[in-house]
Amino acid sequence: MVEALAGRGHYVLGIDVCPVAVITTACRGGSAVSRSVFDPLPDEGRWGTALLIDGNIGIGGEPRRLLHRIREVVAPEGLLLVETASGEVDARRRVRIHPGHRPVSTVFPWAVVGATALRRHAMASGWTEAERWTSGRGRHFVALRACR
Repeated sequence: MVEALAGRGHYVLGIDVCPVAVITTACRGGSAVSRSVFDPLPDEGRWGTALLIDGNIGIGGEPRRLLHRIREVVAPEGLLLVETASGEVDARRRVRIHPGHRPVSTVFPWAVVGATALRRHAMASGWTEAERWTSGRGRHFVALRACR
């Protein structure tokens, strides 16, 4: 996403706790930092748009906490684009990254959130739903606008 947006002339910054993701983004010409979204970030409060794609609304296992944090990162009337789960779900889990026979991470908290649950969490976190859509590939998205 960083590479694609930067290629279209947008000022963009990837944030990931995984050093490999940050290095990959940099090697592809994007800008990224290796840290948690809950850590201090460059240009906090001035970003026009934030993206939580590929289920990243689950970061930290507490959607409202994450939504509050992103509210601090974007500008006063910023936009947040969120990819949600396909069904009506609002679940908390403890997960581990396990791409093969051996785990490559410790266990960490994660959330899985559908569009209706996201709307409820958003309203409690300073956001209002602006739009909802499904891509041709069956992926589900919600655009949230920061409340004044």
